[in-house]
Amino acid sequence: MNAVSKVKDEVTEVEADKLTPPVSVASQLQAAPEKPVRKRKAGRTLLMIALPLALVVGGGYVWITGGRYQETENANLRQAKVSIASQEVGRVISVNVADNEMVKKGDVLFVVDPEPYRIALAQADASLAAARLNVEQLRAAYSQALAQERVTSNDITYYQSQYDRAAALVKRGINSESTLDEAKRDLTKAQDQHAAAQQAVASALAALGGNPNIETDKHPAVLSAIAARDNAAYALEQTTVRAPADGMVAQASSFKVGQFVGVGSPLFSLVESGDIWIDANFKETQLTNMKPGQKADITLDTYPNRPFTATVEAIGAGTGAEFSLLPAQNATGNWVKVTQRIPVRLKVDTSSLDVALRTGMSASVSVDTGVSRGLPSLLSSAVASDNQSK
Repeated sequence: MNAVSKVKDEVTEVEADKLTPPVSVASQLQAAPEKPVRKRKAGRTLLMIALPLALVVGGGYVWITGGRYQETENANLRQAKVSIASQEVGRVISVNVADNEMVKKGDVLFVVDPEPYRIALAQADASLAAARLNVEQLRAAYSQALAQERVTSNDITYYQSQYDRAAALVKRGINSESTLDEAKRDLTKAQDQHAAAQQAVASALAALGGNPNIETDKHPAVLSAIAARDNAAYALEQTTVRAPADGMVAQASSFKVGQFVGVGSPLFSLVESGDIWIDANFKETQLTNMKPGQKADITLDTYPNRPFTATVEAIGAGTGAEFSLLPAQNATGNWVKVTQRIPVRLKVDTSSLDVALRTGMSASVSVDTGVSRGLPSLLSSAVASDNQSK
């Protein structure tokens, strides 16, 4: 019995030992966390202070160093558009272009029937030849007038001697008074003919432009005929319409052979490929440090990964509202201040272009003004606000 009771006691002690450890572990778990919890609270407090401070410092740095690059997405690519028209009236006999076709400067676009203009040129050539012939005739007429003047001058000399002789004979009583009267009449007639001959010489000289030795092609009548001939030749040349620049033909789908065209009537358009610029509308607050000559980066929506370079060429004379058909009238009680936009023209550098560009493409513009806000600007703003508060 004693052995059995000893065994029971030992088993009871072992079971008791097995039950007591959980109680001691729980008490240890409750006592241990006191020190780590304090460290975690301190780290959380430090993080709550450091994160806003870092945000403030980073934001301040970005604000102070910012403002150098002025950006806008309100921009479009532009290309010069030329309206193609005929300078002469006629029927189109040849069309060498199609819609959206690229052409080079000097390429023939279309031809107006040149036959009427060839006939007009032939008539002008004939008129020029007639004018030159007329000058030669005028020169001959001048020589004839000079000869006639010499003849009448000699007649005056002769009739003057006849009159003097008759007067001497009458004075001696040899001839009658009627003989003197006849001699006087002949002298007067010769003088009148000489005066008429002198007027003929002056008229012939005036017909030659005041210069009897004038070159034929320098005569006013010939110059007029030459001008008429050049005008006819120019009109004939203008029946062949050529491209004024490199570019793409647009709105020419309905232009066909046989169409009758008038002077100056727009037929289709040519979008020039060499003259490219950007019209960017910046807010008025962005133009403080923007000047012509500053460089800019251009990104087209069509080619987002292909930036271009450009140069500020000019800043608009006014806002878009100033040049609108119906400008806003702010002289009312409902006026609200709205930031205005001013157009800025940027010249695109075409030396490195290797993609197809089309007028009207949307663009994003970033202009390097070279001036950032800086710390002095921040300090001056703070001083100004402090003065206002006082």
